[in-house]
Amino acid sequence: MVVPRLVIAAPASGSGKTTVATGLMAALRARGLRVSPHKVGPDYIDPGYHALATGRPGRNLDPWLVGEERVRPLFLHGAAGCDVAVVEGVMGLFDGKGDTDFASTAHVARLLDAPVVLVLDAARQSRSVAAVVHGFATFDSRVRVGGVVLNRVGSDRHEELCRSALAAAGVPVLGAIRRDDAVSMPSRHLGLVPVAEREAEALASVERLAALVARSCDLDALLRLAASAPRLGAAHWEPLHVVRKDRPVVAVAGGAAFTFGYAEHVELLRAAGADVAVFDPLRDETLPDGTAALVIGGGFPEVYAAELAANEPLREEVAAFRGPIAAECAGLLYLCEELDGQRMCGRVPGRARMTSRLTLGYRDAVALTRSPLTEQGERFRGHEFHRTAVAYAGEPLFRWEGGADGFGDALVTASYLHLHWAGQPMTAHRLVSSSRSPSVLR
Repeated sequence: MVVPRLVIAAPASGSGKTTVATGLMAALRARGLRVSPHKVGPDYIDPGYHALATGRPGRNLDPWLVGEERVRPLFLHGAAGCDVAVVEGVMGLFDGKGDTDFASTAHVARLLDAPVVLVLDAARQSRSVAAVVHGFATFDSRVRVGGVVLNRVGSDRHEELCRSALAAAGVPVLGAIRRDDAVSMPSRHLGLVPVAEREAEALASVERLAALVARSCDLDALLRLAASAPRLGAAHWEPLHVVRKDRPVVAVAGGAAFTFGYAEHVELLRAAGADVAVFDPLRDETLPDGTAALVIGGGFPEVYAAELAANEPLREEVAAFRGPIAAECAGLLYLCEELDGQRMCGRVPGRARMTSRLTLGYRDAVALTRSPLTEQGERFRGHEFHRTAVAYAGEPLFRWEGGADGFGDALVTASYLHLHWAGQPMTAHRLVSSSRSPSVLR
């Protein structure tokens, strides 16, 4: 399949990848193009802005979470019917797991055989930009740096000096963005503030980014570079469909407190034979009618602890619910007995609190017990990203080198591990199957 595509990368975090990627998506959509948005790595927040920019679900591409062999199929699944795909990178171009480039932006660019646009923060330098670009363009011959977008350019003279140096380096400049504090987006302790918490402001930010990129970048040249990507020899990813007469309702937590989730999870649940209903634990006092299973994903419950605690009717219903529950990170905190002294649902025997320590990284975990999503001894690849801690009563659900976490029993799978179910598709089928007979997992 031929899919014009670009990977937006940078030498380091904070260089302007999200500004350029989101603005480019929105600017191309404004031209009437169907744009497929993607994000390298496990990040949940950037894809929300990508979805605003394109009108399509933002999708993650993470070789660690789903396996190298699934990156192309998942990309093609998301890009089906689109005119162009834009992939926002993560961290620096070659920064991957540990001391390798596995799951890095460069790794995904190689898997997609996609040209890279390097976003370079030009502040406080001029001719040196050419040396930086030369290093990144020659570091790995398998990665094709097809052009540069200069960010935070200070003046016409500054831009002229940078362009002159890069012309000598043989890498085309595809855009030059001036310093513009008006397009900055608010951040929090774990990154940008999610779209769901500031929808009107987020939409205005995306519109400003589109205008900025449209006037600062050569969109035609970027599209020509995207069209130079070769044909991808892979089949689309498709979830395994199960035809069932009874379709149990799987209630998925949403709203401002629970914004973290991968688009494929809902697709997998529906393919496994479930009907999906979204509920907001901040506002809804009851679960959706007929709820047979719960999925409570990640987000920022610590920001909304008081509001979650105040919704006593829903907390009591979740506490009494006897169908299977799959919870991760924020969902784990919501199921605990309390969070920063506020009463939660009490389904997990533990107390959670906010800390100053960031826990971050990929995990190769082993399940220690059977639960709705796990069998004892199974391996799961996940990702941790939180500043809270839970003091559990009892044995952990998962163990990995240097750590352990979670709680599991016949009805609950809860831990800090974020899992991408496309990499472990049996999880959705197990949850749906166990929802039919909560006393029997399969």
